[in-house]
Amino acid sequence: MSLIVAARFTTFPAAEDAAQRLFNAGFVEDDVTLFFVNPRGQHARFQLSGDTSTDASAKEAPKGAGMGVTIGAVVGAALGVGIFATFSSPLPVSLIAAGVGAYVGSLVGAMSRTLEAGKPGHRVPCYEETRDSGVLVAVHVSPDNQLDAARVLRDAGGATIERATGRWQQGRWADFDPRKRPEPLSEFNEKRA
Repeated sequence: MSLIVAARFTTFPAAEDAAQRLFNAGFVEDDVTLFFVNPRGQHARFQLSGDTSTDASAKEAPKGAGMGVTIGAVVGAALGVGIFATFSSPLPVSLIAAGVGAYVGSLVGAMSRTLEAGKPGHRVPCYEETRDSGVLVAVHVSPDNQLDAARVLRDAGGATIERATGRWQQGRWADFDPRKRPEPLSEFNEKRA
């Protein structure tokens, strides 16, 4: 694993200026990279995009669908028996009514639970990310020069200066995960007077 120091910039020109300052301070091109970090939730970790496999508001939908199937089947069966007794219709009509009732009940149950979770005041657990978007300048460092790199990034206007360990391959941070909580270098993130 490699030691990496990184800082966030709001524009590519500011990040490029920081990279040039790093080169002027003796860091080589293979040890400096810059790339854009997308806003929260837009990292396309799944084929249809997004960063989570489910919507937090839909978490209770299967329970509602299960309840709806049971209630709908009972109501549908009762309706089918009523139709059977009143109109002397064949038995399959009762079974079809029970099936339709179960299907409609599952839809109503799932939707009611989903709507309930979306109401104001209802706390829905959601995916929380702590990394802001922007242009990240990352520097492959050693324990001896990590503070020098952090100082150059801070002086260039970098925000949220962090330290990480990761795989540095072919001049870039190969295993960067934008959802991972950054480990700030606290002595470089305090407000300057």
